[in-house]
Amino acid sequence: MSTDIFVVGLDEENQRVLDRLPWAASYRFHGLLTPEELQHGDIDVEALLKTAQHQLDAFDGEIGAIVTYWDFPAASLVPILCERYGLPCVPLEAILKCEHKYWSRLEQREVIDELPNFGIVDLDDEHPAPPAGVGFPMWLKPVKSFSSELAFKAENEAEFADAVAEIRDGVGRVGEPFGYVLDQVRLPPEIAEVGGAACLAEEALHGVQAAVEGYVYQGEVVVYGALDSINYPDSSSFLRHQYPSQLGEEPVQRMRDVAERVMRRIGYDNGTFSIEFFCDPESGQVCLLEINPRHSQSHAELFEFVDGVANHEIMVRLGLGQDPGRRPRKGKYQIAGKWYLRRFEDGVVTRVPTPEEIATIQERIDGTQIELVPEAGQRLSDLPEQDSYSFELAHLFVAAHTEHEMVRKYEACVDALRFEFDPA
Repeated sequence: MSTDIFVVGLDEENQRVLDRLPWAASYRFHGLLTPEELQHGDIDVEALLKTAQHQLDAFDGEIGAIVTYWDFPAASLVPILCERYGLPCVPLEAILKCEHKYWSRLEQREVIDELPNFGIVDLDDEHPAPPAGVGFPMWLKPVKSFSSELAFKAENEAEFADAVAEIRDGVGRVGEPFGYVLDQVRLPPEIAEVGGAACLAEEALHGVQAAVEGYVYQGEVVVYGALDSINYPDSSSFLRHQYPSQLGEEPVQRMRDVAERVMRRIGYDNGTFSIEFFCDPESGQVCLLEINPRHSQSHAELFEFVDGVANHEIMVRLGLGQDPGRRPRKGKYQIAGKWYLRRFEDGVVTRVPTPEEIATIQERIDGTQIELVPEAGQRLSDLPEQDSYSFELAHLFVAAHTEHEMVRKYEACVDALRFEFDPA
């Protein structure tokens, strides 16, 4: 007998990952709201909840779990829905302590020193100024946004003013619906005062980027994987994420220790998480960048290549109230990366690689999966969920036995992928 699991924001790519889980035959996965409903255009949380509840109420069967691998609003919808249907989940307040970047920093500061100087920028001020104690270079970002939307690095007062103007114009699209969710919990006065459409300033961190993935089950924090995040040269845009981390045991252990302290502090339980860090390769020191209240779907294939099973399995287990247990580490490869092929200027896409061309590349170069982002005819600046400095053309999952071999495979794939653009 199959167990019915509802996945908020289920899409075709992740459906395939879920269908490859070792015990997938025991589950039936149902989509609950589409990624487009969740992330494109205006976000009406109340309407999304009503739509989801209507679908769940109409379901003729027992709901085994409601889960997601998306950030806001999906991550916030899940605990609200789970509470209504009596299912295991992370407390909504703990989710919000991760998602609200300022609230998250205040909580982190109570238990760790590994974080930058930070403060709120008053967007209502006629001439906003950097918060006291936060120096240049700094990053300015909404307290809640998608991916790296509206995140800007400011080296001086002029860049600070430009960034604030951009954020002020766009912060409401996500900030206002986020405020609706914040209203569902009792907020500390300092969070109630800034609300969901505020701007956070943080001193820029230095070093190499890395992340840990983990979960909390019945109060026990478990970190099961560490990954490296490598940027394009002289850029803040990701070139690739790779698993497992090549940093060595000392910084990985420090990230694990920080993760355990912070997740306990915020009362996180019965859910997955992904925490991003900056690491100094020489000293091994780490600094926490951001907590994501979900595992990373971007890393699913990487875990599958190396461990033999995607990290989605842990999400499913916890959604069912089960102990995820130990990871098998029985994959075919020793290292895997998710690469981001990008273009750093706008343009209209006039040609993308054909399905036949992609199939040929994947057949010729083992351990590769290629997913295109734009379609022919699209203007790159119209693509959703892009960072502030580049446009994604393709995601390439590349697995190998060494990091050097993985890089060579990626370069061979890129050489074979033919995109064309009209810069007008």
